Amino acid sequence: MKGVRPPAVAGLFYPAEPRELRRELRRHLEAGRPSGPVPPPRALVVPHAGYRYSGPVAGRAYAWLRASGARPERVVLLGPAHHLPFRGFALSSAEAWETPLGLVRLDPQTPALLADLPGTGLLDEAHVREHSLEVQLPFLQEVLGPDFLLAPVAAGLADTEEAAALLERLWGGPETLILVSTDLSHFHDAGTARRLDRATCRAVEALRPEDLDEESACGRVPLRGLLRAANRHGLRPQTLDLRNSADTAGFPERVVGYGAWAFLPADVPSAAV
Repeated sequence: MKGVRPPAVAGLFYPAEPRELRRELRRHLEAGRPSGPVPPPRALVVPHAGYRYSGPVAGRAYAWLRASGARPERVVLLGPAHHLPFRGFALSSAEAWETPLGLVRLDPQTPALLADLPGTGLLDEAHVREHSLEVQLPFLQEVLGPDFLLAPVAAGLADTEEAAALLERLWGGPETLILVSTDLSHFHDAGTARRLDRATCRAVEALRPEDLDEESACGRVPLRGLLRAANRHGLRPQTLDLRNSADTAGFPERVVGYGAWAFLPADVPSAAV
């Protein structure tokens, strides 16, 4: 891949027409607006299904980011690879990724920062059809504008320490936002999903990556890494939302779970959601 990665799921997971897309983004952001002042997040966890299903939950996280006034210069975005099995972490060789709202430039320094990290390298095939990273971009464009740099990483098979090591390389300072894209439980009835997702929420709140398994989250690899890194950096998670597709737009017999969390410095008081 060279130049621009075109959108793969515009018109499927989110509107392809720019005005319609902005209307939907603004609707979710307005509905998710926190009730008072909030501190800038150091990291966010956000779901990645079609906006019809997970948009209300994603809107909580991005509305928090907007309300905080944070303007990160770089977004490190990690999510699972759904279409291509591989070991480690896949980078993109593109210079920019495109959405109906325009281009998002990739941080050209990312490959060099990860060059000697085992199992990490350019693998464009992992990105061609992948939605877990792409669906976050319109929200980021709406909240941050066009000028941030993106460091997209698709996660394959990896353990907690490998994911945490990758995040350490890209961690940066206040200019960087860490963003993990993951859905939670998959294809249970709504009652079972709520039980499983509450257990996942407890694991996130306790910063216990060892409590996350295959039932917990499709993006468990980057989520585990974030929990380990957050513990090392003195961050604490605040739960912003926890729902499933039966709560938003689906049927209760077969649902997908969604959660949103903001990671804040441990000495910063909790804020009203």
